[in-house]
Amino acid sequence: MLHFENDFQSKNDEQTEKMMQDAYEKILLEKKEGVSGYFTLGRDSLPILDDALVYAQSNAFIQQSDTIVVIGIGGSSLGTKAIDSIFRHYRKGSKKMLFLENPDEIDLSEKLATIKKEKTLFVVVSKSGSTIEPLSIFKEVIQYFAIDYTEDDRQQIITITDKNSPLHKFSDYYGIKSFPIPSNVGGRFSVLSAVGVVPLSIAGYDIKSILEGASAMSERFFAKKENHLLQKAAFLTRHKDKTPINVLFSYANCLEDFTKWYVQLWGESLGKIDKNGNHTGLTPVGHIGSTDQHSFLQLIMQGPRDKTVTFIKVTNFKKDLKIPDISLKFIEAADYVNGYTFNELINGECEATKESIINEGISVDAITLDSFHEKNIGALIMYYELLTSLCGIMLNVNTYDQPGVETGKRILKNRFTKNER
Repeated sequence: MLHFENDFQSKNDEQTEKMMQDAYEKILLEKKEGVSGYFTLGRDSLPILDDALVYAQSNAFIQQSDTIVVIGIGGSSLGTKAIDSIFRHYRKGSKKMLFLENPDEIDLSEKLATIKKEKTLFVVVSKSGSTIEPLSIFKEVIQYFAIDYTEDDRQQIITITDKNSPLHKFSDYYGIKSFPIPSNVGGRFSVLSAVGVVPLSIAGYDIKSILEGASAMSERFFAKKENHLLQKAAFLTRHKDKTPINVLFSYANCLEDFTKWYVQLWGESLGKIDKNGNHTGLTPVGHIGSTDQHSFLQLIMQGPRDKTVTFIKVTNFKKDLKIPDISLKFIEAADYVNGYTFNELINGECEATKESIINEGISVDAITLDSFHEKNIGALIMYYELLTSLCGIMLNVNTYDQPGVETGKRILKNRFTKNER
């Protein structure tokens, strides 16, 4: 169960109400016309989930493996990594997951040295099938582990990509199992597609419940039962010139990768030139409470008034670890929390920080999860994807392209193509 609350420093007026109604009608049209397919992935990905589980059960290599290495970058890995980071603390017996993302040769070399080929399933993810980072890393994996295309080695590779992409054609040619990504689902919106469903389900996570949570959130929104999403999007976009920065403070270490996923989703979707030729967007900043209270909070409290703050907290971590009732000489001032759980402490810090920010007149909203349950996380993923689409509509941009990123890719290719050795 998720609970939403806000302390936005303005009320809806006639103009805001019109913005909200127009945005609702436009996102409804996006769903109807299939502009993006993420809206219904909670339901549409169930056949992929079944296919992945059947394949895993029939694959002798996967049955005896204990590690899944995901080779991808950006939207091809961040969402999957976020879900693994949350649930690996609660799901005993799941396969270990390792992510090869950045072409940093130090990091790559260290990670490759820890991998046992005979126990590892490699999952290569690229929507376009030509993303340079994962394909380059995949080549290194092939060379490092002397992978050939015998039946035994083919059993330990899966690809996830668009149908008929170069990676799909490669897989088809060598008889490697490949799962498709829907053509109308972009990378940063793809975690509930095969991109996340396949590796996470094979790893042993309850992906069906995640999909159910996402589907329920989407259905409630389109039934106008989650109108706070429209209200938040309208507030953020109407005040974008004064407060263009949204800070997400997640009060749990295992939400760090989720926070990184939010930063990519928000930044790549909303930082655009709008349809009138203006540069626009909302800037995402991700932090972990209470760690980052001791750094970034000072800037929020007394720095420029250009930020809104979103808090995520978890009511019950289900660990019940208590602060010992011990008094240490000279540092008795810390005794006031003795006997409380660490869960109570971190949530107390969240509430105190939120109150202090509100007292400064800074706009705040909060999301509370009753626990780390799969349905909660599915709903949270869909919440942020819907919020992103609504903000994109209100900013008058194409939420689903990334021309700025593509420009850098073309320059990179040109640099290497012209570089003769």
